[in-house]
Amino acid sequence: MKLINIPKDTLNKVLVDVEVLIEDVASLLNQDEIAKKRLIEIKKNPSIALSEEELNNYLKKRGV
Repeated sequence: MKLINIPKDTLNKVLVDVEVLIEDVASLLNQDEIAKKRLIEIKKNPSIALSEEELNNYLKKRGV
């Protein structure tokens, strides 16, 4: 088997990217729990919910 030399800074960049991807996957897998908590918060205090118009404006600002 051949050895591959990877500069330390390149390896660190790859590791950081992998950590970000792992966090993103973990977040996606936890979306149901996050949504349930948000629904409970909204039921307790309906004034914190956004209207559809407010949400659309927010998404437009984000470029979605």
